[in-house]
Amino acid sequence: MSPATIDRFRRFVLPGLAFKAVVIGGGYATGREIAEFFLPAGPWGGLLAILLATLIWAVVAAATFSFAHAARAQDYRTFFRALLGRGWILFEVAYAIFLILILAVFGAAAGEIAAATFGAPPIAGTLALMIGIAACVAFGNAGVERVFVWVSALLYGTYAVFLILALSGVGDRIAAAFAMSPPPQGPWALGGITYAGYNIVGAVVVLPVTRHFRSGRDAVTAGLIAAPLAMLPALLFFVSMTAFLPDIANAVLPSDYILSRLGHPVFHIIFQVMILGALLESGTGAVHAVNERILHSGSRRITLSPAVRALAALALLVPCMLLAERIGLVTLIASGYRALAWVLIAIYVLPLLLLVAYRRIRGTAHQPETL
Repeated sequence: MSPATIDRFRRFVLPGLAFKAVVIGGGYATGREIAEFFLPAGPWGGLLAILLATLIWAVVAAATFSFAHAARAQDYRTFFRALLGRGWILFEVAYAIFLILILAVFGAAAGEIAAATFGAPPIAGTLALMIGIAACVAFGNAGVERVFVWVSALLYGTYAVFLILALSGVGDRIAAAFAMSPPPQGPWALGGITYAGYNIVGAVVVLPVTRHFRSGRDAVTAGLIAAPLAMLPALLFFVSMTAFLPDIANAVLPSDYILSRLGHPVFHIIFQVMILGALLESGTGAVHAVNERILHSGSRRITLSPAVRALAALALLVPCMLLAERIGLVTLIASGYRALAWVLIAIYVLPLLLLVAYRRIRGTAHQPETL
């Protein structure tokens, strides 16, 4: 690619790939989150919930990137000091809880996949993921960005093949599910808002990759692009899952449930490897954000060697992922994420949108009238 193309890719697409990387781990990639938040509303209600969540992501990501660019914030600590002042510590506490939850989910998912696909002990999958994340974050921004790009290529390609196989194998059942589904009913909007609420924190987590922005317009454009980039795989997955309602709603690993019934053993293994890749990039993004927060923790920027970055990552991963040995994947997602969603909406989404709206209104009020 030409230098100009690479530059545009870094400014407009890379933040979206990074955002997708953070939100797709664990429950999203395995389909468990989709089953939890979208399937209860049925095919049409679930689609509306997905569209609502995408809209929320687009608005908040655009506002986040724009505010961060204006505040010159490329880590979440600097961002929340600018947004909340002394209240920035509230997000620090919430993010610590978020990390414990998601890293435990990632470790549990890796263990489930290792056992279901390769017949290995679950702890082997968890340990392999921990080592992989530590290796990826060791090389800083450049190494992490390469992970986002290459795993994204694997992920989008795999989901495209997955949809083709689903349509060719159970396309009639998918069509029947939508044809026989009643109009959207029940709390479909609540599912979309809740799912968007705790995942939108990914827009703050990926601030290190926004260093390529040249203007506020770049930031807004990248935020609007990030939402559909992140939600597209979920949409493809959801459509395929409707063919297996209602039984799939209770599956611990909906991806494994579908692939076992489609009957493509080689692709089944490829898909599980892709999920491991999704867990790797999600965990890498979340842990890298902590390393960047450490870099900006004082008045003077410090330097972290690859060895220190890796050791810091392991110090975070070991206690969090060991929780996965005692708590099931479904329990983690169902009990922990819903409460966290509303906390993040209260201390991040609402203050950000109110501040952006206030600045917009004040700026408009101070503009001279034109004839």
